Amino acid sequence: MSRLEELIQELCPDGVEYKFLKECCELSRGDYITKKSAKLGNIPVILGGQEPAYYIDKANHYGKAIVISRSGASAGFVSYWDEPIFVTDGFIIEAKQELDIRFLYYFLKNMQIFINTMKKGGGVPHITGKNLLMIKIPIPPLPVQSEIVKILDKFTEVTAQLQEQLALEVTARRKQYEYYLDKLLTFDATSGVAWRTVGEIATVTKLAGFEFTKYVTYSEEGNIIALRGLNVKNGKLNLEDVKYIDNSDLTKLTRSKLHIGDMLFTYVGTIGQVALIDENDRYYLAPNVALIRVDSSVVLPRFLQYYFQSTYFWNTQINRLLQSSSMKNIPMEKIRRFGICIPPLEVQQYVVAILDRFDALCNDLASGLPAEIEARKKQYEYYRDKLLSFKERAP
Repeated sequence: MSRLEELIQELCPDGVEYKFLKECCELSRGDYITKKSAKLGNIPVILGGQEPAYYIDKANHYGKAIVISRSGASAGFVSYWDEPIFVTDGFIIEAKQELDIRFLYYFLKNMQIFINTMKKGGGVPHITGKNLLMIKIPIPPLPVQSEIVKILDKFTEVTAQLQEQLALEVTARRKQYEYYLDKLLTFDATSGVAWRTVGEIATVTKLAGFEFTKYVTYSEEGNIIALRGLNVKNGKLNLEDVKYIDNSDLTKLTRSKLHIGDMLFTYVGTIGQVALIDENDRYYLAPNVALIRVDSSVVLPRFLQYYFQSTYFWNTQINRLLQSSSMKNIPMEKIRRFGICIPPLEVQQYVVAILDRFDALCNDLASGLPAEIEARKKQYEYYRDKLLSFKERAP
């Protein structure tokens, strides 16, 4: 039996009392201040974000306290401070003697998702003090609270150290990946590879303006996605923000229908982002994204995707083109004139196999190092939830 289990068995075997936050804490509002009216210093100003907004030379709170952001995108964010701070757009919570402030912090942090649901307001979302004061808090005996704080403090420290080490490992692996990406995809005139233009080995096209105006209808729900520039990022499809076109006249959009192996290339705004299509009958082009459909008997789509991400390609093609003009976009004809090297297919397959392994290690949330970071985070949240769940004692 652990020390915590012994304490619970001894001090609160039948459960613990729950109280509303207003019964066991003091809640106050921050003070208004502007950066222009304050002198710079080393006191963090808590303005509503998850990090200090800036630093000034005075504080309006000393000692330990919990701050909950009151308004804006980060409304409801729970933070803990044990140093002088100046709180402006936030609620300051101080615990009474029956409650360990650090225990209360862990409990409220464990309720972060619930607190976020308290946001109100159609313009600038905000949290009300009235709602916060009605949160029910378990009040186990102080020795139990202290033991839980000790466990979670240690768990927090170990988890943070592990996440830092894993993040450093991810950074190292990404640098290694970028090294091999450039090394394997840099060729010179004596390397014996064929040099062709994109237009010679691929179809390059886009969604015409009249097609978009006449036949495309966006909606927020559906199955058929129009891929825009923001959906192409870091060599992959990003589907966090998508528009559906199920209600469009798809019979008029055959030129922009996408198939497995098609490569997307952003040519307006953020230029040169690429991604491959991995599914049929789901995606169409939206404006500002070009389709590059290669002859796979000459060039592997995956090889071309990596080639377009290499420093060598950027230095010899895109950067030179952008530096030679004031254009904010690249016309289709210039994309067709991009020069690329084409080693034999077996060499392309070898390069792709190596880079795929590095890519999976760095980025694949199912098997790579980022998955390990996410697993540690979930493990920490699971044990925090277990430690902070108490049976309520009958009155």
